[in-house]
Amino acid sequence: MAQKSGHHSSDKEDSHETVRIVLDTNVFISGIFFTGPPFTILQAWEEETVTLLISPPILEEYQRVAAEISKQFPGIDLTTILQLIDSKAEHVRPTKLPSPVCDDPDDDKFLVAALAGKTQLIVSGDKALLRVAGYQGLRVLRPRTFVDEYLP
Repeated sequence: MAQKSGHHSSDKEDSHETVRIVLDTNVFISGIFFTGPPFTILQAWEEETVTLLISPPILEEYQRVAAEISKQFPGIDLTTILQLIDSKAEHVRPTKLPSPVCDDPDDDKFLVAALAGKTQLIVSGDKALLRVAGYQGLRVLRPRTFVDEYLP
């Protein structure tokens, strides 16, 4: 499937330009299981108004958390959505940060993916990520804020 880059300034309607984001694992999982802003974000991704950026470490975490949840909810198969993410999301090659940025260094993978993918948007409710908003110009937005600002 062709990727929309969202970089074309000649698009007829800017409102249809794709917004490129990195999605925290908790927001991704919440969007699968619940309604509300995380679900709205996944819907926007399905409708191709949002492009999700993932890196191998993010995809691995999505898969690991999905496997844990599948044990708690055996009737729910997350394989299809994970395959869809793998095939439809924009893959980025992460580099290393000079030193850990987040209180929880495991969260640095989201910063690295945003920087590698040349986007400034990370959607997360994680306090460690929210505290580092502004690092190298990155915006870390709560799901509700992102929906209100980017998905009218």
